[in-house]
Amino acid sequence: MSSSSRRPYLIRAIYDWSLDNGYTPHLLVAADAAGVVVPREYVQDGKIALNISPMAVQGFDAIQEPLFFSARFGGRSFEMQVPVGAVLAIYARENGEGMVFSEVGAQPTDPNDPASPEAPRGGQTGDNPPPRQRPKLRVIK
Repeated sequence: MSSSSRRPYLIRAIYDWSLDNGYTPHLLVAADAAGVVVPREYVQDGKIALNISPMAVQGFDAIQEPLFFSARFGGRSFEMQVPVGAVLAIYARENGEGMVFSEVGAQPTDPNDPASPEAPRGGQTGDNPPPRQRPKLRVIK
């Protein structure tokens, strides 16, 4: 028997902790993951940082899966959709404290569906991917 993912619970916990302490919660999202709907012009290196504080977004509900909310970019409103598996990190902008997730998680699917999450890019033997930079966030245990 498999258990459900801890990621949505941890996202909600860090979100609530940030707000309770007067911090501004931000999500770092893998913009190329399946099901992610964000303004593409603000994506950098396949990622986008989103301010999810109540003053910055409308309709954000940390309990809902996937996360749906609207936010403004460059004065225009955008409807966002972020599956929790696409969240790479959640952190407080003011001090960088939060949680970094090791990889893009599998999206919730029908267990009888043979489709699997997208395979990593550049999987051929001769490829030399650029070195990854380590996040500068601290993990809260």
